[in-house]
Amino acid sequence: MDRMDQRTSPDASAASAEAREALILSALRGVRGFGDAHDRMAGSFKHGMRMNPSDIAALRLLIIREEQGRPVSPHEIAGHLRISTASTTKLLDRLSESGHVRREPHPSDRRARVVTLTDASRVEFFRLYGPRLAAIRQALAPFADAEIDAAVRVMAAVADALDPALDASARSDPDPGAEA
Repeated sequence: MDRMDQRTSPDASAASAEAREALILSALRGVRGFGDAHDRMAGSFKHGMRMNPSDIAALRLLIIREEQGRPVSPHEIAGHLRISTASTTKLLDRLSESGHVRREPHPSDRRARVVTLTDASRVEFFRLYGPRLAAIRQALAPFADAEIDAAVRVMAAVADALDPALDASARSDPDPGAEA
């Protein structure tokens, strides 16, 4: 076989590049659609729990870290939400007064404090999120394991691209369907 026959023709390469670009644009539209749906879901939580978006984001962070067995400091909440420590104090005061969180001593550093969810907050959050979680699981059910695995890798790559400063271990979730 001739060496030229073994290589891809320029026309085939251009068509392949165009097809790949179209596929990437389709993926970007999918990411945008997911982001829009997630924003609407967060908005419904805000109304359902009568909280502002920062309060909901703080509770979500606490749920993720709780599932990972990782304590959360007020400083970590401030960094995650990109708010000042003064704003974090006000946020935690609000969440404590409403019965959603507790400030407790750090398990290994008695000088530090951690923030934990109350049982009532956990129940309320999952009462609102449970039906959505079930719908997500149902939407994923028809896909093959390899497709879901590829989707997990794609979502992680997109998350890295959107927030490269975010520690990947902080993003990883041992049960990706357990919360989102």
